[in-house]
Amino acid sequence: MRFQPRRAEEPDLNMTSLIDVVLLLLIFFMLSTKFIDEGRLKIRLPEAGIAPEAEAQADSIEIAVSAEGGFSVDGRPLINNSPATLATAIGKAAGGNRAMPVTIRADARAMHQSVVTAMDVAGRLGYRQINIATVNDETEGK
Repeated sequence: MRFQPRRAEEPDLNMTSLIDVVLLLLIFFMLSTKFIDEGRLKIRLPEAGIAPEAEAQADSIEIAVSAEGGFSVDGRPLINNSPATLATAIGKAAGGNRAMPVTIRADARAMHQSVVTAMDVAGRLGYRQINIATVNDETEGK
């Protein structure tokens, strides 16, 4: 018997299917990715315009928030800063009329949480027209 040495075949890798899969993944990720800069927060700040009419101010409830976080309703300070006390004071000032607008006037140094608490209490009581008072800065245009 004569044995002949076999020829060593070089292994052949078919790269076609691998390239197809990579290109399909690339297309999928390109189409499903949003090209929006989500790191930026676009905020439209409130602007102060003309002063409201005097009769409109008289028919609204005014909640003032001090720098220390204290509340006062229509110029009368509250005994404590709890939401229950604020809800009772708003109810008395409105006389049960939930259609009256509520204006929140906060000190510039007041904590944001105090303003949100005032807004939350007014919203939970059923007041739907909640305004935030601003100050017109005359030096800004100069």
